[in-house]
Amino acid sequence: QARPEESGGMLVQPGQSLRLSCRVPRIITSTFNSDTWAWYRQAPGKQRDLVATVDPRGTTTYADSVKGRFTISKDYAKKTVYLQMNGLRAEDTALYYCNFKGTWGQGTQVTVSS
Repeated sequence: QARPEESGGMLVQPGQSLRLSCRVPRIITSTFNSDTWAWYRQAPGKQRDLVATVDPRGTTTYADSVKGRFTISKDYAKKTVYLQMNGLRAEDTALYYCNFKGTWGQGTQVTVSS
């Protein structure tokens, strides 16, 4: 299986929104929906933390720190998983990783700063 590829990270100001994307090249539909997708993040000097998950049934979970601000979703047609991030805060600054079937992407940097 190819590695997930994340995109969408950038520098934004507090209160703004971003949407991160994750896809696995050449993944087939049945595989795309066969397991749980997850977003993690890692700030400098800190451990990698789970941010959100979506399972094959579409059930989602969120870290308490992002509940009500972040939304994870799947686009079956594009075979892409998104992380919509609203109301961004400085403490959301981190390298965001996508994980699928135990395979990690290289991450996409989100920086929230005025």
